[in-house]
Amino acid sequence: MSQIESLFVTRLYRAALSEFAPKIDPDELEASCYSIAEDDEAGQQWCEENGYPGYTSYASLTDLGWRFPIFDDLIKSLNQHVAAFAKDLEFDLDDRNLVLEDLWINILPEGGTHSSHLHPHSVISGTTYVAMPDGASALKLEDPRSARMMAAPARRKDARRDLQPFIYMTPEVGDVLLWESWLRHEVPLNRSEYDRVSVSFNYKWE
Repeated sequence: MSQIESLFVTRLYRAALSEFAPKIDPDELEASCYSIAEDDEAGQQWCEENGYPGYTSYASLTDLGWRFPIFDDLIKSLNQHVAAFAKDLEFDLDDRNLVLEDLWINILPEGGTHSSHLHPHSVISGTTYVAMPDGASALKLEDPRSARMMAAPARRKDARRDLQPFIYMTPEVGDVLLWESWLRHEVPLNRSEYDRVSVSFNYKWE
């Protein structure tokens, strides 16, 4: 009798940020993101020079946890989510730890996009969602086998989820999504007239 099984599974973690303490006030977190963006002249300049729509603190600020207590609380919660995901992935950390490497704010206005990319030199990457108005972009995840498809035909539109070439995740405010950092992803066009606000991060193994 023939047997078919799925191999080399790509895992995606989704949870409510509130599953782990401390409790994060979403309104306070959103206000803090805008306050930092307004004061971060270096970040504003980097976005303008690099054609980045809206605002990101990625290239300008590395100490958000020190600047605002709510980001320190956020990091404490994220550490627990990442530990839970690492356990699911059955990583052998060899008495080392996954530690926060980067944490940055993203404010994507109407019409803004973030092109396909991955996060080299990290182990786990992710995003928590601060403002997701109606029409805001989903997160688009790409099948990591895409570059090896060669002459394969396209998948049927109704192909089962684990065979789709792209998966669109539409998170809610307060959600955390985690994935292994080699997974290519992008943020399609924001069709909302309001900002899409998120905080992204990388964890390294040391």
